[in-house]
Amino acid sequence: MRARVFLTGFMLLCLLVIQGGCNFHAGESEENSMLFDSIVVDKTYHLLENPENPNCNLQIKFVYPAKYTDPGILVKIQKQFVEDYFGENYSALQPKEAVDAYTNDYIVAYKDLEPEFKENLEKTNGESVGAWYSYYEMSSDVIRYNKRNLVSYTVKFENYTGGAHGSHSFNNHVIDLNTGNKVKEQDIFVENFEDELSKILVDHIAKLNNVSEAKKLEEIGFFSVDEIYPNGNFLIDETGVTYTFNEYEIAAYVVGTINVHIPFDDIKYLLKADGLLASLLD
Repeated sequence: MRARVFLTGFMLLCLLVIQGGCNFHAGESEENSMLFDSIVVDKTYHLLENPENPNCNLQIKFVYPAKYTDPGILVKIQKQFVEDYFGENYSALQPKEAVDAYTNDYIVAYKDLEPEFKENLEKTNGESVGAWYSYYEMSSDVIRYNKRNLVSYTVKFENYTGGAHGSHSFNNHVIDLNTGNKVKEQDIFVENFEDELSKILVDHIAKLNNVSEAKKLEEIGFFSVDEIYPNGNFLIDETGVTYTFNEYEIAAYVVGTINVHIPFDDIKYLLKADGLLASLLD
């Protein structure tokens, strides 16, 4: 009889825990109820439809919100994901439609090279006209944080259209699931936060590059440190805010992409006490 009472009590406790969000560890939080799906494309097209000619290759790995408890918010966020990934011209399309339209547009744009390519072939009697006709584009997005009614994600883009090297970019986005709106710096920081946050960013970048003085960053490929400011390209998670500076933004190409993670403790005085991040500051 005692064993039955214990078992019943344990089952009741489990039910209470489940109803409370299965939060066994203080400080942890459940993921949002939003579910995601993905669409993958790997499309190659050879100029003049000849497999011996240069080609373009398009690779897409598009992760997007597929289910959510609020259908209206879901539609709004899907539109935002499409726009952030493919651009404003595709934002009115459903995810699959956007992928198909973008893929078609990419191939059509590449085909525009065919008259020039054909002319060059004729001039060289059919010999190779160089690798600069070989294009590629690779893109993907990654969900970086999906808790406390916030979704943070990064869209990665890489392409090559001739020249010395390709280009790379990492664009971060944060969405408030309560409204479906994108989170901007003004939503989380106090007024006139820019100058103070700039100093913090520069100090963190100096530490990342093991320089004793921020000004010495200019000796290793950075542009003027006095012009490093918050750029709106940020992520949010339970530990802090991460800013990304892309190629050529604050430093030479050789320096690459710069990610600066700032713990909440370092910027707590710059955050709105009653803002979107209030629950993360407890």
